[in-house]
Amino acid sequence: MNTIAIVGRPNVGKSTLFNRIMGRDVAIHAAEPGVTRDRLYGKADWSGRFFTVIDTGGIVPDSEELFDVAIREQAAMAIDEAQSIIFVCDGRTGITAIDEEIARLLLRSGKHVTMAVNKMDDPKHDMSAYEFASLGLGEPFGFSALSGRSIGEMLDSAIEPFPANEEEIEDERLKIAIVGRPNVGKSSLCNALLGHERTIVTPIAGTTRDAIDSILKYYGEEIVLIDTAGLRRRSRIQENVEMFSTFRTQRAIERCDVAVVVVDAIQGLDMQDKRIINDVVDARKGIIIAINKWDAVEKDHKTAENLTKQIHSEMKTVDYAPTLFISALSKQRITKVPEMAKDIQMRRKQRIPTGKLNDKLLEDISRTPPPSVKGHDLRINYITQTGTEPPLFIFFSNFPESIPEAYKRFLENKLREHLDLTGIPISFLFRSKNKREED
Repeated sequence: MNTIAIVGRPNVGKSTLFNRIMGRDVAIHAAEPGVTRDRLYGKADWSGRFFTVIDTGGIVPDSEELFDVAIREQAAMAIDEAQSIIFVCDGRTGITAIDEEIARLLLRSGKHVTMAVNKMDDPKHDMSAYEFASLGLGEPFGFSALSGRSIGEMLDSAIEPFPANEEEIEDERLKIAIVGRPNVGKSSLCNALLGHERTIVTPIAGTTRDAIDSILKYYGEEIVLIDTAGLRRRSRIQENVEMFSTFRTQRAIERCDVAVVVVDAIQGLDMQDKRIINDVVDARKGIIIAINKWDAVEKDHKTAENLTKQIHSEMKTVDYAPTLFISALSKQRITKVPEMAKDIQMRRKQRIPTGKLNDKLLEDISRTPPPSVKGHDLRINYITQTGTEPPLFIFFSNFPESIPEAYKRFLENKLREHLDLTGIPISFLFRSKNKREED
């Protein structure tokens, strides 16, 4: 696909430009340098051309700091992937030694480069942008990523290598979000599935701050992997950037089909893991509980079974969530992740025939009818499925508002007994039987 990479040294406004092109805040941007660490992808269009935009971390050529080295590697990968490069510089500070080093790198790449001089908020500053022509990358475009001023001409240059697209195709690929608390191995799992270092992995918790999309090729099918920042308890969020990362993770859950909740096998299930699982369930997404670092656990033939029972015992309302014991480090059973996610998504899309629902459930309801409430003899007359992704079932009753929560749980258990709904949160609505007659 047509791809543009945004590159430059730290704190020149790359993420602000990325968000401007996206039309919304996708990348985290802050006054401090080094906020964007991984490659961040987004889909956009301009003048009839659809393309992918890659935001990258700030390049510091000579630094041997752990993050700086990793960011340089990520930026180099982005440059290699892209057909067009937007090289962002800071018009207020002028050309720096780092700008000159990056310019030499881009000249050697042979890619189409747009020289973009940011922070030109006032037309009277435009003349100073021409200083950057000395970098040898063509005509500089003065613009303001913050206000959007003069961004159009710069984008016209950036899309020059791309043929015009007739229309954008709706993305129907399976989307899997890798979520969990910090330092449980989410990025390691993502990288192991992809077979290369897609996201920066270090022993430092919180390395990944944005939600990052990657494409996994699985038996000829493309699957979108969304690696996310580690979720922390709100009381432990010390900086604005980490708060924004939490919001991005919540958004990743919202736009995925299936969420893989990664749990540390050594530390076990804690309150934060439970909250993340509940977030996935509340969003009504498919769910897999992946117990990572399984290779580091002393175990016997019953350890996995006992841990699964413990998880389901502590989270009784999510006992339909499958557990998968993996090691991102040794790649043990990691291929089960996309395989299981595909099965779960297939079940999320299935529609159960109304006749089958009523044949199975009305018999159970007849044997165990709902209790009387406030003198009302409660009856459930009919069941139908009206939605998928997630499955939505409607129960028609004479007093729908009086059905006790415990009986709703009973109905869900019976439904799961008769149907394969592993890994799928389901939704119920209770409506008046007269409403069905009106429909």
